Amino acid sequence: MLIFLSIVGGFLILTLGAEALVRGASALALRLGVTPLIIGLTIVAFGTSAPELAVSLKSALAGSSGIALGNVIGSNIANIGLILAITAIIRPIKVQSQIVKRDIPLMIAVTLLFGGLLLDGELDIADGITLTLVLICYLVYGYYDAKKTGDVEELPDGNYTPAISAILIILGLVMLIGGGIIFVDGAVDLARQFGISEIIIGLTVVAIGTSMPELATSVVAARKGESDIALGGVVGSNLFNILAVLGITAIIHPISADGLEVVDFSTMLGLSLLMLPFAYTGKIISRMEGVVLLIIYLAYMSYIVSEALI
Repeated sequence: MLIFLSIVGGFLILTLGAEALVRGASALALRLGVTPLIIGLTIVAFGTSAPELAVSLKSALAGSSGIALGNVIGSNIANIGLILAITAIIRPIKVQSQIVKRDIPLMIAVTLLFGGLLLDGELDIADGITLTLVLICYLVYGYYDAKKTGDVEELPDGNYTPAISAILIILGLVMLIGGGIIFVDGAVDLARQFGISEIIIGLTVVAIGTSMPELATSVVAARKGESDIALGGVVGSNLFNILAVLGITAIIHPISADGLEVVDFSTMLGLSLLMLPFAYTGKIISRMEGVVLLIIYLAYMSYIVSEALI
């Protein structure tokens, strides 16, 4: 009963937190003079990646590096194959040229960098510093580029004062982090009762659990017609997961790649690569393309579950 309450309660907190974060972030985009896309790539992405950071740090320090690594890889796979897919199915996502020319290619490059750093079997302190420095450069460049070139449109929630916007964002972040941890703790306890390995738990249960903020935020944003926040949140979250979550975690405690299979990294990279032509054609991610992404995700999950049962 406690496990059930943790899962249901965590999900409800995540949903409410996502609503607050999207409203506050939408208003802040107008106040700061930057596009909603940039807000999605930064504030929303950081906020929705906070549960991944909390869980990965907690797992690595507890000696469960399989959960920490599987959490990030599984979350990135879920962000594209599940969250972006469902968002596109609900409402086709309009794509700005910036995200096709810069942000998606950067996400692919960061994924390849991550793969290269994993070749020696772990992420150590030097690897963590490298990833963190790339993150800092990305944020600094993105902010000044947005101030220089961003054209701001009036948003439905743009009438909030700066104080209210800040309160909504902070409240949303706190609820996303707290709800994510509660959800994951319940889900992990449930999975461990079935004797599933740490890397599998990280790639599936924990990954889906910590991706709930992205799902809640993206669905809310899509329903409001703010596709920039939905798409920017997914791409930005994948960047933050690798650069911030793994970067900071590796600096504090080395992360071992034991148990990670080629299919796991290949699926993450493959979905990242697939986003580029999907976003480029027609400058829209259609419902059909969302269905394709979802089918790939379900196929991968079926493979993971079948491997766990062998």
